[in-house]
Amino acid sequence: MRRFTVAERRARLARRHLLADGPNQDVAGAAAQLVGLHATDPATPYLTLWARLPGFGVGDLDHALYGARSVAKHLAMRRTLWVFATADLGLVQPSCSDRVADNERRRLVADLEKSGVADDGGAWLAAASAAVLCHLAEHGHASARELRAALPELAGSYDPAPGKTWGGLGPVSPRVMTVMGVRGDLIRGPNEGAWTTSRPRWLLTTDWLGAPVVPAAPDEARAVMIRKWLRAFGPATEADVKWWFGHTLTWTRAGLRDVGAVEIELEGSSAPGYALPDDLEPEPPVEPWCALLPGLDVTTMGWQARDWYLGAHREQVFDRNGNAGPTAWCDGRVVGGWRQDADGRVEVQILEDVGPAARKSLQRKANELTAWLDGVRIKPRFPSPLSRS
Repeated sequence: MRRFTVAERRARLARRHLLADGPNQDVAGAAAQLVGLHATDPATPYLTLWARLPGFGVGDLDHALYGARSVAKHLAMRRTLWVFATADLGLVQPSCSDRVADNERRRLVADLEKSGVADDGGAWLAAASAAVLCHLAEHGHASARELRAALPELAGSYDPAPGKTWGGLGPVSPRVMTVMGVRGDLIRGPNEGAWTTSRPRWLLTTDWLGAPVVPAAPDEARAVMIRKWLRAFGPATEADVKWWFGHTLTWTRAGLRDVGAVEIELEGSSAPGYALPDDLEPEPPVEPWCALLPGLDVTTMGWQARDWYLGAHREQVFDRNGNAGPTAWCDGRVVGGWRQDADGRVEVQILEDVGPAARKSLQRKANELTAWLDGVRIKPRFPSPLSRS
């Protein structure tokens, strides 16, 4: 049985996640190679690309999103917002987003009825959705606030947690947009805020992309997505695959069978791993490297079993809900985090002795990021204990 050492996995991570010795990519190529870029925190995809693409600027992602439209924001696995290569949306929708859409619709219908907004939540949602589609077909685009003001069909409030301090009445319309977005009816268009905020204008997906997204057959989409993921993140355990896609164990096992995944041994893991049958060659070492990655970066969040790259630092760089804060990396492992001081300078928070060469390299990265941010403040949506300290 093929055995993958931790050193090999870290070298693969460096190359395939474009952090060292990787091919030069444009924005869409990087999104496709990494399967998708986390975008729940609006700043994350920009900082993710800064860490990987030499010379990257904010305008490069803006152009790819809103000019060339070679990438798009879309809700998918684990109810997370992603930046995907537009060419991959026909795979993402049936393999990941349809499942999330069904869950979101079911929850919204139940909440509409429970809160008294409608006796028949399904009929209310259908009417509200039709009104949104009609409005956008006539006007082209609109913000969530404009839609709420223009369409009485979106009226209604609900309390997500009655009696809780974090509850309180709020409009139900944002959840309508969420359902319509994740099922592919709508797409997030130009952002009205700065790149660190999210204020999208909504458009009909077909109008924005110029053609409808044609979904692949579900089994085909599952196989292609799992193959892409294993190419970027493998070898990995069955639990890693299940967690990343947010699917069932049955779905995961069927997909691994479909791609002919080979069972392998992972150093330091009691669970077997899986790799693609044509991807078993030994991984050569990479030159020493360092990186500063943002909160929720796709690499930091890439696996469920994280000891091989987190070591003893999990509780310091992840919050209690499993969200990663900003991290500092050396040679395929997390060695600390980073934050900005009162003047906006990036400070590296090193949690272990990395040696003078790595320390200098991390400081250079911090200086480069300080210059790139040029006074912009980054406030992680889910700060880690380390970034709060």
